[in-house]
Amino acid sequence: MNTTYVLVPGFWLGASVWRPVADALREHGHVVHAVDLSGMGEHAHLASPETDLTTHIDDVVHLLEQQDLRDVVLVGHSYGALVTTGAADRVPQRVARLVYIDSGPLPDGMAQADFEGPDARAANDDLVATHGEGWKLPPPPWAVLAAEVPEVDDAAVAALVDGSQPQPWRTATQPVALSGGWERPPRTGVLCSFSLEQLQQMAPHAPAFAHMVDGDWTYVELPTWHWPMVSRPAELAEVLESVNR
Repeated sequence: MNTTYVLVPGFWLGASVWRPVADALREHGHVVHAVDLSGMGEHAHLASPETDLTTHIDDVVHLLEQQDLRDVVLVGHSYGALVTTGAADRVPQRVARLVYIDSGPLPDGMAQADFEGPDARAANDDLVATHGEGWKLPPPPWAVLAAEVPEVDDAAVAALVDGSQPQPWRTATQPVALSGGWERPPRTGVLCSFSLEQLQQMAPHAPAFAHMVDGDWTYVELPTWHWPMVSRPAELAEVLESVNR
């Protein structure tokens, strides 16, 4: 069965990070739209201090409506999960399944910047002020993050460096606003940097994870670092194919 996938990247990255996964899916006859959100990837020139979460949700909703995409498997990685959840909340009738890659839907009223707690928020606010002209979060040191990941070679690190842009900080500070429409499609969590057992232990105590255990969820464990489309693209493509069978 041919499936339509829409792939939304997380912080700093554009559509190019999905290329190995998208190529594998297309080889099997699927239709794949990898998204460059406003200000990211090939749309880097659209970045502005006003670019926020709503901007990025609009990007995905416009893609779904303008291309008249239906029965879509809507895939969000990391921050991209906030974007896909927001889009599905607006047009749930176009979404067959939501897939969350090493991420999940944040509760209504929470912002991505608050996910890791006040200390991380303050550190990032400082980075934005000192190295991001007051409105952009610089990309991380990819080589340092990849140093402990044997599957990520120098070429992959170079692709991450070349493919990343500073993240407009308002995308992280604007709180999520959801009406409940996003809960209509079934959901799959692809767990990479934490296990299902860890998720089930955290969820009762951490509001940020509460939406990851309530409702129509299935889970797949794909142990690797936080960017499996870089470290294990073939396996990730297989997982994405399996969710709609």
